[in-house]
Amino acid sequence: MLVKGDKVSVLDEAINGTVISVKNNEILIETEDGFMMTFLVNELIKIQETSDLMNSIKRIDLDEISKEKTEPKPRSFVKEKKDKRDFGVPEFDLHIEKLVPNKRGMSNYDILTLQTETAKRHIEFAIRNRIPKIVFIHGVGEGILKAELDFLLGRYDGIDFQDANYQKYGLGATEIYIRQNNK
Repeated sequence: MLVKGDKVSVLDEAINGTVISVKNNEILIETEDGFMMTFLVNELIKIQETSDLMNSIKRIDLDEISKEKTEPKPRSFVKEKKDKRDFGVPEFDLHIEKLVPNKRGMSNYDILTLQTETAKRHIEFAIRNRIPKIVFIHGVGEGILKAELDFLLGRYDGIDFQDANYQKYGLGATEIYIRQNNK
């Protein structure tokens, strides 16, 4: 709970200040610039003074810290073998959430069009820059995007494609190999 004299910061604003009064859920603060502003309790966070921080650091149990450091970390028993050819293979996630910040208002047709256009841009970039292999992550879903990708990739000469590594991607990715011409 906040009391008069506490240093506070507003959560969603770049405003710091000192608590002047507390009435129910409303807190009146004086900002560092000298303005009086009222906020709700849940909009403020108490700031500790640096001297308070040093005191709280001293109270931390050093034995607890050393115990945390000496406890063995759980090991992962599944070790993925790296193929030398897979080093630095570009992966492109075609999930709509990765392509646009907000898909609200987009129809399924708009979403699919954006995903296929993005894939097409990446393919053409890889061809232009002589990148031999790329991976598209499309997810499993109903398979519509995968079918569109297969159709799109089938239109290119010199491109082979297959399902990507199952251990790494499951059924939700396609690996594209671009055969290079020596010009």
